[in-house]
Amino acid sequence: MKKKVVVGMSGGVDSSVAAWLLQEQGYEVIGVTMQIWQEEDSCVSTENGGCCGLSAVEDARRVAGLLGIPYYVMNFKKEFRAQVMDYFVRAYQEGRTPNPCIACNRYVKWESLLRRSLEIGADYIATGHYARIGRTREGRYAVCNSVTAAKDQTYALYSLTQEQLAHTLMPVGAYTKEEIRAIAARIGLAVADKPDSQEICFIPDHDYGRFIEADSGKKSEPGNFVTMDGRVLGRHKGIIHYTVGQRKGLGLAMGRPVFVTQIRPQTNEVVIGEAQDVWADRLECGNLNFMAFADLEQPRRVLAKIRYSHAGAPATIRRIAADRIICEFDEPVRAVTPGQAAVFYDEEGRVACGGEILN
Repeated sequence: MKKKVVVGMSGGVDSSVAAWLLQEQGYEVIGVTMQIWQEEDSCVSTENGGCCGLSAVEDARRVAGLLGIPYYVMNFKKEFRAQVMDYFVRAYQEGRTPNPCIACNRYVKWESLLRRSLEIGADYIATGHYARIGRTREGRYAVCNSVTAAKDQTYALYSLTQEQLAHTLMPVGAYTKEEIRAIAARIGLAVADKPDSQEICFIPDHDYGRFIEADSGKKSEPGNFVTMDGRVLGRHKGIIHYTVGQRKGLGLAMGRPVFVTQIRPQTNEVVIGEAQDVWADRLECGNLNFMAFADLEQPRRVLAKIRYSHAGAPATIRRIAADRIICEFDEPVRAVTPGQAAVFYDEEGRVACGGEILN
């Protein structure tokens, strides 16, 4: 009997080709688009490569029709609102810089979609992520680097559980983006040249501050720009508009480049410093998830990534509390940002563990 797999189809080229690859590998494939947008008629989609609007459904349905596979739209608006949008707003209001794609992967694309897929008799779910799943010698599942560093998406998948990985397929991770587009063109998919999704799907105009104030119904209060020792430099327009490492858009006439080095929600202050003040040789993270190994019993050497676009830096990690890791870098890294993820890779390119940056 064929194994059954539900493919999360965003209407883009990657998930579309993922469905075809799995079909070619002999799986019984079902296409599903996750309806997550809160107000469908306000979603800017096709021209921005959106992954959650009406055009995504239309594109995915056309692909499913071409492949001859069943296709459904499943409503995950409630889960997306609670686990992604509310989390995003709350984090910025607390002076952190969240990564909503990580939350969406963990709690919507996997937890909710997987649960519903298993309920309808599927054996696996699959996505179009550029990543692979491997097993360690101890039998643990781990997300592994894709064959293309340029598109690698393992950073955003560090929080997946062993149970979720055991029921996940990622066929696209064995290909480059160019190869995926070529396959799409060869099999006649209209989405072969569709642009990739950009930025955050629920903020199509990229104005985070406007969205947060409108969504929460709460105006972000202006406060002081200060130096590390408390000297007032000017007024900011609300902490939700700033992130660690930011240089542009500060509105400070200092005569030289200055940078956000810290956000203090308790006092509504944004700390300003020089270029060298943005560099750090360590960080602490919590909300841990272990993947390639079950625990951190002794210090380990890793490659640490502190944001999606970070190439990674050699470091040593060690446990300092039940849900706390300290990461010490061989060389200082720029803009360690609370709220972002710190993801640690082992020597074989597998996600070892990760967590949320706390300081």
